[in-house]
Amino acid sequence: MNWELFQGLLSGVGKFSTAFGRIWLSVVFIFRLLVYVVAAERVWGDEQGEFDCNTRQPGCTNVCYDHYFPVSHIRLFALQLIMVTCPSLLVIMHVAYREDREKKHRREQGENCGRLYLDTGKKRGGLWWTYLCSLLVKAVVDAVFLYIFHIIYPDYRLPNTVKCTIAPCPNIVDCFISRAREKTLFTLFMVGTSVLCILLNVCEMVYLIGKRCLENLRGSNEVMRKNEKVVRFLQSQELFHADNKLNEEMDTLKPHIHSAEVSHI
Repeated sequence: MNWELFQGLLSGVGKFSTAFGRIWLSVVFIFRLLVYVVAAERVWGDEQGEFDCNTRQPGCTNVCYDHYFPVSHIRLFALQLIMVTCPSLLVIMHVAYREDREKKHRREQGENCGRLYLDTGKKRGGLWWTYLCSLLVKAVVDAVFLYIFHIIYPDYRLPNTVKCTIAPCPNIVDCFISRAREKTLFTLFMVGTSVLCILLNVCEMVYLIGKRCLENLRGSNEVMRKNEKVVRFLQSQELFHADNKLNEEMDTLKPHIHSAEVSHI
């Protein structure tokens, strides 16, 4: 697998991420991707060749290995990394769609036309929902893989010795796992980084939703203030017109009052 291309694609996500998203990317690249490429592949190596049972019965070792290791650790780690980072590519694709739409709009309407988006990478509208859904999917994917690891390898630990009674093994056979403690440490490390990534995703979702709620609340407060100003303005206008009308009525009544005073004299 070309991990450099994989890293290059994901590095573009950092431009559109929050602080939590950038920390998540750092954890994925440093503590998951680099550990996988540099150390994990060498630790596991030829797992099946190093899985040894104290019997020469043909097929017994293979059957026992398939039973205790239905999915290879290293392949499961690689699948998890791919699945957990794919949602981030959706954000890049959405931004690319916006940029392409902006270019088409300029070609059709001219360079001096108004912009469709003030900032194609700003998380507003559909891009906000795409980003939020990508965070949710990443957290769910990590949680699902943690559950799979727990089901296949209870407590995320590998024992030094396992007992196998599956046919064609003639009786209870002891099978030995090479470097079981080292593999357990790497497994716990990968599980710990997965939990950290889930927490970062949850924190970023809370941050985005909280920020949007505050913006909406401030917007509604500003609308209320503007409405209050409009109401006060209209009330002042009504009072002004009422005063003018009263003055006009007084002006029309003045001649009658003056004539009545003269006749009385």
